[in-house]
Amino acid sequence: MDAVTSTSKKRSAANWLSRLPKPPVFFLDRSLGRLKVAAALRDAGATIEIHDDRFPPDAPDELWLREAGKKGWVVLTKDKNIRFHSREKMALVSHDVQAFVLTAGALNGDEMAEIFVGALEKITTVISKNKSGFVATISRGGAIRLVWPASHRT
Repeated sequence: MDAVTSTSKKRSAANWLSRLPKPPVFFLDRSLGRLKVAAALRDAGATIEIHDDRFPPDAPDELWLREAGKKGWVVLTKDKNIRFHSREKMALVSHDVQAFVLTAGALNGDEMAEIFVGALEKITTVISKNKSGFVATISRGGAIRLVWPASHRT
C-alpha cells in the first residue's frame, strides 16, 4: 500500500509566527493552568511565560499585569472580571497591557488550548493593528472582539 500524504494549504502557526518581525511573548495567567494550554501554544510555535514560573501563586493581579506591560508580554487569561475591577483595570491601562480574555465557561485544558491555538493568527493580527494596550475577548468559537483600547479610560 502506498502512503498517503496530506498537503494541507493552511499555514502552520509555527511557520508564520517565526516570520513575524517580533513574535509576541504570551503570558498565561494562572487561570489557564500550567501545562495543557502552554504545551499546545509552544507546539504551535509560540513563546510562553507562565504565571507560576514568575510569580507566587497568590501574587496580586496588579503586580503581574505591571510586569507584563513592562516586558511587552501579551496576556492570555480566562478571568472575565479582570477588565472590570478597578485596580486591575488601572494596571491594564497604565502599563499598556495587551490582553485576550477567553469568555467561554466550563472548559477543560484541552478545550482552552484548542481555542487559543486556533485563534493564534487572529490574535497576532489584532496585536499588529493595535500598538498600545487593549482588552479583547475570545469566544468559544475563536471569534475575537476588541472590548476597549487602553486609551479609552472609562
